[in-house]
Amino acid sequence: MSTAEHHSVHAGDGVEELSLIRAVPVRHWGRWVSAAFVALMAAMMAHGLITNANFHWDVVFDTLFKPQIFEAIGWTLILTVAAMVIGITLAITLAIMRRSDNPVLRWVSMAYIWFFRGTPVYTQLIFWGLIGVLYPRLSLGIPFGLEFFEFKTYDVFTAAVAAILGLGLNEAAYLSEIVRSGLNSVDPGQEEAARALGMSPSKILRRIVIPQAMRVIVPPTGNETISMLKTTSLVTAVPFTWELTQVTNDLGSSNLLQIPYLVVAAIWYLVITSILMYGQSHLERYYGKGVNEKSARISRRSAARQRTVRQEAINSARTTPPVNLAEWTP
Repeated sequence: MSTAEHHSVHAGDGVEELSLIRAVPVRHWGRWVSAAFVALMAAMMAHGLITNANFHWDVVFDTLFKPQIFEAIGWTLILTVAAMVIGITLAITLAIMRRSDNPVLRWVSMAYIWFFRGTPVYTQLIFWGLIGVLYPRLSLGIPFGLEFFEFKTYDVFTAAVAAILGLGLNEAAYLSEIVRSGLNSVDPGQEEAARALGMSPSKILRRIVIPQAMRVIVPPTGNETISMLKTTSLVTAVPFTWELTQVTNDLGSSNLLQIPYLVVAAIWYLVITSILMYGQSHLERYYGKGVNEKSARISRRSAARQRTVRQEAINSARTTPPVNLAEWTP
């Protein structure tokens, strides 16, 4: 809603008189009151955090940049990246298997997703940690026949390897549904047109389907990556004790001060998550090119600048009466 002020513009002889309307936005006082209330509550929360001596901010700032913390952050990032690489690779494979005409591939994919989505990741990590107990030795060869070589399980499946596999295999089950939804979002007519041009199914998938599906796949995959960063705190079930949460818990237990060390972990998780969110927004913008985002919010200054640029383009085209002072930009 807005109020309007009418102005008259008088032109020379032979030019029709125009009536201009200058719209004045209605003042939304309720929004300002609610914004002031929210700002007050935020200031009170910040004051409570800063002035509360029980947080031991001196210990927090003293621990924040310790080499031990940076080493834990490094391991946390290694677990996150390695698990997501495994998860994304398997997810694409499983999604393609779900779309296959071969019933064996479809049922194997569905069974995998059913199992890993149906059991808690913490339970899966415990089993991966105990895999050497279940299978003390592993071998490669012909089933019920010749064995080419064998090895001790724990020589290969170290705590780090078990943690990465446990996280990656579990994540693949969730990502596969995201990838499948993205592939199904592409108009089937795109594939039909590509087949009519003689493209092979694999080339259609690589060059036609997947690039268009990325707009749907990227946002939830970014969320899964951020979730994986925090899920790495569960690898103590393996047990793997070098990631950020476990290291800060151990420091807190040794100093009998759990809270400040938990704050250190929370601060670093927030920093890493912010970086990941920033990268995700750029990926979404890249794969969303050409999509009309009507709901995008822009500032009043940006909107005014856009109107000015449009008006200058219209004026330079000389498609409007030169004596008219009104804006012709829609």
